[in-house]
Amino acid sequence: MLSTGALRAHLLAAGLAGTVATPREASLRSYRLFAARDPRVMLGLDPDWGWGEAELLRLMADRCGVSGDPAHRSGPDVIDPERTLSALDAFAARLGEAAAIRAPVLLGTGHPHRLLGFYAALADALSAAGCPVLTPAQGRCVDITTRFGLRTYILDYVRGVALVREPRLPGAGREPGAHSHSPLPVRAALEGAVREGRPLPALVIGDHGWVCGAGQLGFEAMGLADTDDPALFVGEAEGQVSVAVPLDDAVRADYYRPLTRYVLNRASLSR
Repeated sequence: MLSTGALRAHLLAAGLAGTVATPREASLRSYRLFAARDPRVMLGLDPDWGWGEAELLRLMADRCGVSGDPAHRSGPDVIDPERTLSALDAFAARLGEAAAIRAPVLLGTGHPHRLLGFYAALADALSAAGCPVLTPAQGRCVDITTRFGLRTYILDYVRGVALVREPRLPGAGREPGAHSHSPLPVRAALEGAVREGRPLPALVIGDHGWVCGAGQLGFEAMGLADTDDPALFVGEAEGQVSVAVPLDDAVRADYYRPLTRYVLNRASLSR
């Protein structure tokens, strides 16, 4: 059993919380773009409320622990480890509730190089508890607008976790997948489930567009988010996202393993 104190120490030592690698400039830029309703940072969310830069900064200070001082414009950003721990407890509680009723779940990530192992461990544990881990629309093409123009990706699943790959890439099928913020993959997966006559998820777990895209469509969703991903925290504040866990989402993949142990223990899903 990993104690709360041990996990807090790990969060700080690994840069998952405390002083994180995400630059303050990147966070403020995301808040500015979100206030302007730029789709690159909306992640599929269509907020009901008007969110200006000042309101977003106050929200992120409350949910993540970033500095609420608008004059603080540069340097590394900060995440309060106590807020991370509190959100992880809420995340684990919801995971345990889903497992108890054997709810169908869909897991997906836009950070496969970093977070695939975390979500795959959750998928394994939920499957062992009797939850159907859904994999609809595997192999479907998804057109996503990127900074390089319109690109076609393939929806794929690795160990029960959805991600997108670039087709015809050397080594395709072996690389972890592509980084993506888009909500289009989760929309394709959900549409595929309907077309295929498969169950729809009672819970969607992931990050970026997987959480916000599902939440916007009315599915319960929860996941991980960095200080430059305000959409998940806005979704949580408005009720479209059930839990948003603040942490750095781009550290080494093995640094997330203690979080996996902690969450599964708290959810009574450890084997």
